[in-house]
Amino acid sequence: MASTSIALNRFGLGARPDDRPSGDPKTWLLDQFARYDPKPAGIAAAKGTPAMAESLVAYQDDRRVLRQQMQAPTPITPQIMPQGTPDTMMAGTAPAIDARQQALRDARQIAGKAIRDDYGIAVAARTNAALASDTPFVERLVQFWSNHFAVSIDKIQVVGLAGPMEFEAIRPHVLGRFADMLNAVERHPAMLLYLDQAVSVGPASQVGTRVAARGQRKVGLNENLAREILELHTLGVRTGYGQGDVTEFARAMTGWTATGFGRGARLAGTPGDFAFVPAIHEPGDRTILGKSYPAGDAQAQAVLDDLAIHPATATHIATKLARHFAGDTPPPAMIARLKTAFLTSRGDLPTVYRAIVASPEAWVAAPVKFRTPWEWTVATMRALGTTTVQPGAILGLMTQLGQPVWKPGQPIGYDDLAATWAGPDAILRRVEAAERFATRAANIDARTLAPQLFPDALGDATAQALARAESPGQALALLLVSPEMMRR
Repeated sequence: MASTSIALNRFGLGARPDDRPSGDPKTWLLDQFARYDPKPAGIAAAKGTPAMAESLVAYQDDRRVLRQQMQAPTPITPQIMPQGTPDTMMAGTAPAIDARQQALRDARQIAGKAIRDDYGIAVAARTNAALASDTPFVERLVQFWSNHFAVSIDKIQVVGLAGPMEFEAIRPHVLGRFADMLNAVERHPAMLLYLDQAVSVGPASQVGTRVAARGQRKVGLNENLAREILELHTLGVRTGYGQGDVTEFARAMTGWTATGFGRGARLAGTPGDFAFVPAIHEPGDRTILGKSYPAGDAQAQAVLDDLAIHPATATHIATKLARHFAGDTPPPAMIARLKTAFLTSRGDLPTVYRAIVASPEAWVAAPVKFRTPWEWTVATMRALGTTTVQPGAILGLMTQLGQPVWKPGQPIGYDDLAATWAGPDAILRRVEAAERFATRAANIDARTLAPQLFPDALGDATAQALARAESPGQALALLLVSPEMMRR
């Protein structure tokens, strides 16, 4: 594979018909750092955390009222009842109770639909940014980090916040320091809510001891966020920490919550803002990974700062980046090179990216990665000259292909391995999608387009298949599922 094609496809998001990187491909990649826009128009127009958090708080309030009504039916306040509700529904009869409960269910469904609509708009904004970007290398890195710090919209509270987390915590820091991105992500309400940090209470805190004294045991320490930070976000699995470190880190993080949610539900301020609540913080010094951290509200932050530049973190990040750019079995020499870049720069990400571009293992001629459904979709749309998509269309397509955006179903994110995406059923779904794409773009000549997408890298077998196609539409569909398009 020619170096220009590698730059466009392996490092970028796939070529557009008019893409012509000038000069050295490596220079073209690195020059994107100066042009990158962290907040393009579509993303700037999407709702941010405050608006989405406010909607989620209202949704929670509606659900709370519904639960109360279901447990002990009482007359509904005029504000909750829809306009035009008959007075008979305010009576205490069974039909009236059922009607009141249905009214609340309807209100909840309306609020839930609004949140899901905003999610679709955010997904479309993300897609449009990838399609129109002239800095596709940096956009790829944004998507890499968003999957590294994965949240999943399986949890209703995350549906409206997953997009804002990528837009506000990942995009602004993708060309900065890893420590800054780590801090922004872990403090974002999407992460605090997804991994239940917002409800974690120190057993010996003021709230914890008060609840225990009353004989109530509905609050306590939650270790989810602490565990995933150590296992997934920083050090990686089997890197020397133990269960004791997880528990101590979870204790240090008690008090971290978001305004309007969990233990921050009654706090004043803008919904979704990060908040530290001393009343739920576990008092005392902590020892984590053999280091002592004094008591206080800066305790968890000090741990996070150390984790951000830990040698194990450098190895973990280097391994994942090498796998993403140089193959499912990442080359040890490249991992070592990236780790050194990370440590010597104390987590300066552009320094690490330059080491990736300079690594010969990332420039081997043979394709080294099988495109995920998201990567294939973006590459296909860029190839066809698509610059904008509608929310419903992209949501349906990504669901069909098996990779709905921000919905990996687990904190580890989506797999970055060919075995996950190259099964027969998955390939068949891409073939079906390719046929639909080709039908809508029948005026595109695949024989002319192919060398534009893969300059000096189009295989003879693909060229012959396109030449023998019975129609322009068939040729285009064949190109979209060719080995060159499926791999990078």
